[in-house]
Amino acid sequence: MWFASFLSSRFHNHFVDSMNSSISLLLRLWSRRRWRPALALLLAPGAIGAQDELWNRVEVRRTAYGVPHIKADHLKAVAYALAWVQLEDYGSRVALGLLRSRGEMGKWFGRDSMDGDSLAQRDYRVAVEKYALLDAATRDVYDGFAAGVNRYIERHPTEFPPGFGPRFTGYDVAARDVGGASVAAARRFLARLVPQPARPARDGAPQPDPQGDAATLDAIEEGSNAWAFAPSRTKSRRAILVRNPHLAWTAGYYEAHITVPGALDFYGDFRIGGPFGVVGGFNKDLGWATTNNAPDLDEIYALDADPDGVDRYLFDGASIPLERELITVAFRNGEGLSTETREFWRTPLGPVIHRADGKVYILRAAGEDDVRHGEQFLRMMRATSLAEWKEAMRLRSRVTSNFTYADRAGNIFYVWNASIPALPHPRGGDTAAVPARRTGEVWTRYVPFDSLPQLLNPPGGYVRNENDPPYHTNLRQVLERSRYPANFPDPRLGLRSQHSLTLIDNERRFSLEEVVQLKHSYRMLLADRVKGDLLTAVRAANPASPTTEAAQMLGRWNNSAAPDSRGGVLFEIWWRRILEGTTADSVYTEPWTAANPQGTPRGLRDPQRAAQAFAWAVRETALRHGRIDVTWGEVHRVRRGSVDLPVGGCSGA
Repeated sequence: MWFASFLSSRFHNHFVDSMNSSISLLLRLWSRRRWRPALALLLAPGAIGAQDELWNRVEVRRTAYGVPHIKADHLKAVAYALAWVQLEDYGSRVALGLLRSRGEMGKWFGRDSMDGDSLAQRDYRVAVEKYALLDAATRDVYDGFAAGVNRYIERHPTEFPPGFGPRFTGYDVAARDVGGASVAAARRFLARLVPQPARPARDGAPQPDPQGDAATLDAIEEGSNAWAFAPSRTKSRRAILVRNPHLAWTAGYYEAHITVPGALDFYGDFRIGGPFGVVGGFNKDLGWATTNNAPDLDEIYALDADPDGVDRYLFDGASIPLERELITVAFRNGEGLSTETREFWRTPLGPVIHRADGKVYILRAAGEDDVRHGEQFLRMMRATSLAEWKEAMRLRSRVTSNFTYADRAGNIFYVWNASIPALPHPRGGDTAAVPARRTGEVWTRYVPFDSLPQLLNPPGGYVRNENDPPYHTNLRQVLERSRYPANFPDPRLGLRSQHSLTLIDNERRFSLEEVVQLKHSYRMLLADRVKGDLLTAVRAANPASPTTEAAQMLGRWNNSAAPDSRGGVLFEIWWRRILEGTTADSVYTEPWTAANPQGTPRGLRDPQRAAQAFAWAVRETALRHGRIDVTWGEVHRVRRGSVDLPVGGCSGA
């Protein structure tokens, strides 16, 4: 959620990450433990001392907002400095992340911290076994990052628990990037296969169901937006890429610029705790932005247990032993250490998640035990053309995310990225296990990268994504759902995406400043779709005076979530009320359809219910806020310490 513009005249394009500089300053003051003045030289010998002389191979300068610009002689040194500045800003969070990836949380902090240690130790083992297979440049980055963490801990022992002194290596950093099977997918399947007992009441009250609690959250509140404009759509005749990750301010983004002359010059948002959690950025030639997607990356298979063999299953006409893994983890027990051993079972197809009724259930997941995540991102960061960047993407180690791309050559590109299985059978999802007795009945390869949904320089000169499926990325070149396998998502276009399209699916040419202004649009598209029907329903109900006056005020409202707008608060409270116990699709007269992607949903199916909910919302708004014409910015505010500011903008719903 930060803004940085890439405006130097020596570059051929503008790359933008959205948020204005004043909000960026507030963000840095709030999210970081401390920050440095502009051009502060951090890595002087007196500050670090010599560790393989890495300190004298690197220089770090920070802007007034605290953003580090790192220049080093080689990749190991630049990673050393990246670790150092992350620790300066976030301290123990970085070191604890590496402890977690090593599987030693229990060893340092006790039994109640060891839940993830056994699985983490397995990932660590995989990282060690495959480390030598990574290219030398990637290993240098991992090794340098670990060295930077070690040296910082040595120099700042008071920032860590007494006696805290693990010696990290590149293995620990690489273990963070090992691909794994989805624990959540296994849990969802098992919740259906093995009914769970009712949770006992506490203090006379039934306990909430965790899955039920999650279902009540507004999932669309989290996500990201990305736009790319071709030179034909910009006043500068250069491509523009815009990135807007609107997750929580504590989500772990880390803005930095890292440079190794002749080898790397990359500016982007990393993730706290490692060198390769890159979710967007740019170099002199190209840039990309990620937005989350939700591909179906795994399948659950039901194998036949061998009735005549212990811990064996039947496959391809043979009886095959299950692989047993015993992982022993240590945990602090008072002044000493104790251990606990956990048992895991595997097959070459994937881990065993359940055994019952003569079946062995296994989870086969894309990307499991892949250690090339960092290698792929380093290649992307160093790419100089679309062809090189796509070759890096073909490693398929980054198994998810939409990628929106632009480059100095004027190309814009979008790909719904997924290492998605090429299934030889109908998909099972989380609800059904697919029977499998031979290799031909399980997936063994991915859908080719070049067969994924993607657009290169489409008509209209734009590509965009706001987390919805890929088909309506560009309304001038809609992708047909029928071209893709059944385990691809079905079409959907939420109001956030539709709002995006209303702003950019036109013939306008934009300046960089106009693009940033568009990004800050406060328009509430839902009001455009249903407010007219709501006011008609309220008038038809012949309500009492306060409700009539509220309807008149709502009629004057400009359908925006601007800080000074009056009406949006009442409208939002009404909308939340009418959705209670139902879904938005059941409320609309016309739910969304692919046949009319920009005109639906619209209208209100039940005018009487809408009018009743509005009368309730009028009373509720006055009760909560003292009056019905409260401004949006009086209710929606940023508060931190002495800062108390009105803000605009609304949920994607």
